[in-house]
Amino acid sequence: MADVLPLVEARLRTALGEPDARAAVTFLGTDRIEVLRFTDGDIVRYATLGMSAQPMADPTAVVADPVAGPRAELVLSVRAGVADTDKVLRPLAVLAASPQVEGLVVAPGASLDVGDPLWPGAPFTSVLVAEPGGLVEDLELDAPLDPVRFLPLLPMTPNEAAWKRVHGAQALQERWLTGGTDLRDASRKSVSLD
Repeated sequence: MADVLPLVEARLRTALGEPDARAAVTFLGTDRIEVLRFTDGDIVRYATLGMSAQPMADPTAVVADPVAGPRAELVLSVRAGVADTDKVLRPLAVLAASPQVEGLVVAPGASLDVGDPLWPGAPFTSVLVAEPGGLVEDLELDAPLDPVRFLPLLPMTPNEAAWKRVHGAQALQERWLTGGTDLRDASRKSVSLD
């Protein structure tokens, strides 16, 4: 079975250009996770590389299927120069390792929380997993492998995360849209949730 990571990296380069930095993190008992940084004008994008090496397994399954199952990588976009967002590398790697460590299946609409600010001074400790397909197209793999989906991450303030738990991801995204929220603003305030 071919290693999917070179194909994933090639798809990221095609969609986002050449990365201008990369870092690798390895957690005990997990595969290595890399985070690539792509700069496009005043937008910085961070993409994981390594999460899709293995399919995500249903946490209720007795034995994880080594072939079948969803595969994904995470993509975070922020406006450059507002905060030291390069410190997001480790939290992003933690989120990308969560399927291996915690048996999570990361899917659109899910909330992922790192418990600490995503970068120094960030008003966010969690992210909303958005629908794929906009920035980086899915990467089709040979059958029986599932495609690799590139899942955008939208930072949430603690108030937004709590509101999302009650009202759902769609309702929060509608609030952001109605409020004209710049989700790439690394120091934005919470949207009005009244």
